[in-house]
Amino acid sequence: MRILCTNDDGLSATGIRVMASAARHFGQVTIVAPDREQSAASHSLTLHRPLRAQRYKNDTLTVDGTPTDCVILAINELLENRPDICLSGVNHGPNLGEDVLYSGTVAAAMEATVVGILSIAISYIGDDFDNMEEWEPIIVELINNLLNQGTIPDNTLFNVNLPMITPSDVRGIRVTNLGNRTYKDSLTRAPDPSGKEYYWIGGGEIICKNDPDSDFRAVQDGYISVTPLHLDMTNYRFLEEMRGWQLNL
Repeated sequence: MRILCTNDDGLSATGIRVMASAARHFGQVTIVAPDREQSAASHSLTLHRPLRAQRYKNDTLTVDGTPTDCVILAINELLENRPDICLSGVNHGPNLGEDVLYSGTVAAAMEATVVGILSIAISYIGDDFDNMEEWEPIIVELINNLLNQGTIPDNTLFNVNLPMITPSDVRGIRVTNLGNRTYKDSLTRAPDPSGKEYYWIGGGEIICKNDPDSDFRAVQDGYISVTPLHLDMTNYRFLEEMRGWQLNL
């Protein structure tokens, strides 16, 4: 099996080393990752400047662009053969609920899914990234389980979140839906040293809805959450009702 590993935290991140090490249990691994952190890059492309790729080792390359850039270059130019699977992560931090809309890690997996490659995005919601190697055996088992469950629908990828506990305390795996949360006071406004006003996005209080089937609840309860994501964002429940609207010009 040919496996592409990527992320949004950059090549120096512990998470991608853990992911690549786990992936080597299943086949030949090539890493194509951003040359620097690209967190919250979402599905952005670099369109207004050229991209450069640099080979770090025989099986490791960096790209001076976004996670999506990495996947596009890997599949179309950098790899000799098309990968059978794309593994993105392990992300340093959660990708729960609406996080998937902003996450470069999830976007990289989505980009591979767009061209028909099975993809899994994995994130660790804790902050003890130096000890992430402890998760490798569980990640190996998790990937093996996902790869041996029969046919996976087209345009579908898996979003996985590892709970903030020691691996030995994991209670199991839950299949979940995306949760919902809002951020309160996440925008900071302040003067810089010259007196000019600036804004900083991030932080603040997180308010989660208490959905028992959500990814939030799963990791809170000590489970690994696995959420199937679909590229078709159409609201089919609402589609037929909307077709009954009078929208004529």
